[in-house]
Amino acid sequence: MRALVAVVEHGGFRRAAEALHITQPAVSQQIRQLSGLIKRPVFASTGREMRLSPQGEELLEYARRMVALNDEAVARFVPEAGQVLLSVGVTSQLAEVLPEFLRRVNRGLPQVQLRVRTGASEALAQQLSTGQLDAALLLQAGPPDPGTDTLELGRMRMAWFGRPATGERDSLPLALFPAPCTLRGLVGEVLDGAGIPWRIAYEGPELIGLRSAAKAGLGMTCLVANGDELWGLAPTAHPGLPQPPAPLPVTLALAPGAAPEGFAQIAEKAFRQALQGYPLDPAGSGRPATAALSTSAA
Repeated sequence: MRALVAVVEHGGFRRAAEALHITQPAVSQQIRQLSGLIKRPVFASTGREMRLSPQGEELLEYARRMVALNDEAVARFVPEAGQVLLSVGVTSQLAEVLPEFLRRVNRGLPQVQLRVRTGASEALAQQLSTGQLDAALLLQAGPPDPGTDTLELGRMRMAWFGRPATGERDSLPLALFPAPCTLRGLVGEVLDGAGIPWRIAYEGPELIGLRSAAKAGLGMTCLVANGDELWGLAPTAHPGLPQPPAPLPVTLALAPGAAPEGFAQIAEKAFRQALQGYPLDPAGSGRPATAALSTSAA
């Protein structure tokens, strides 16, 4: 397909061969293979007045689209020469840290080409364990896969948001992420422990949907405690409402050997700086973990 596009765009077999850095007989052979594929000649004339056959014209359209898609895929997943491709996940509730993180990584490791994903911590942790991610910033109670290097950056305080209209005896409507979700389970445990009946009024995997449901009054939700500042959410005022779940660990996790030397230290500093605006309590044993993470990443 690429040979066909080259012959047409360069106006001949010889020039196409030069552009593709192969021999002219090789280009001719590839065009013959295409003729065998469509059971018709690709070119009606190959002399001075080179002209495609009707079937060749149709095939050329497919060829251009396939070559363009191939080149797009290569550009997306294969780093340029001298660069290192690094896939990083950030839990959606902490996505506002990304500008600071990207700025610091680009300044400290300009050879790194970053690919970023956001989503639920549980999904990101799974992608980390299967090799789809090289590093992730997670917000969850359970530790990531035992094979990953981890550093707890602190504990994130949570809060109730949303003001659904309910009567005294009505079940409390909730807006929750779908299972499996650490926070979902903790919310249920807290409300059950306080003897408060509840029901799921909204369920969705996207943070923006959860925030919209809370703003629309569909249900109460539990998110990072500065959700009012970040997203304009209204703090919940509900009689007898218990304290939200205990602060959740914010963890930087790395797949062993995946990140380039120096990335662990830069990522830690970048995330710590970006998280300063969040209600983050200091980790109880962060420094020893930092040393272990830096050593294994290097």
